[in-house]
Amino acid sequence: MDLKEAIKKRHSVRQYNHKRIEGEIEENLRLMIESCNKESGLNIQLCLNEEKAFSEGILAKMTSFKNVKNYIAIMGNRSEDLSEKIGYYGEKIVLKATQLGLNTCWAASGYKKSKISVKIPDGEKLFIVIAIGYGINDGSSRKTKPIEKLANITDDSPEWFINGLKCVQLAPTARNQQRFKFILSGNIVEAKALFGFLTKIDLGIAKYHFEIGADSNEWSWKT
Repeated sequence: MDLKEAIKKRHSVRQYNHKRIEGEIEENLRLMIESCNKESGLNIQLCLNEEKAFSEGILAKMTSFKNVKNYIAIMGNRSEDLSEKIGYYGEKIVLKATQLGLNTCWAASGYKKSKISVKIPDGEKLFIVIAIGYGINDGSSRKTKPIEKLANITDDSPEWFINGLKCVQLAPTARNQQRFKFILSGNIVEAKALFGFLTKIDLGIAKYHFEIGADSNEWSWKT
């Protein structure tokens, strides 16, 4: 499956079975995480067969997580605003996981930070966690905004811009808020996070989706 197919297939999954992530699946997942760490400067770690963080306590019950024994912890420098980068590279890993037949869920809550099985280096902090594994199902689609509410669409909007926005529609966001805006000026695209919960992480996810959908050399990001 290519990345556009992975975007369509992937849904948030909070409940998992007992099948282990191992062998070639684990190896390919770790290679993607290593690549993202090198490109981004983030500290992303895969934690397998560890069930304390998402234990069956009140946090897990409130957020419907069940049998989460594997997760990806994303850490970074405390002094930098890494939110957009976290979303972008976290979603690269999420879609790779989808291609590998795994299910995922971005988790801003539902776990105990004190139980996360990683050592956080001095000067870094844990930003967010992604639950990963073999779901009891593949999840379900969620309500999305029409592309006209995500961007400045006109009759002259190029096809690559529309295609990019169609993938943005399917980007996972905190509380399904989709609070971002894409603005086209000539062949320059500007993407802005609006006010809301974790919207800069959401923007990073959405920008990666846009790049996959637009799939063209006719445009560039506003710098």
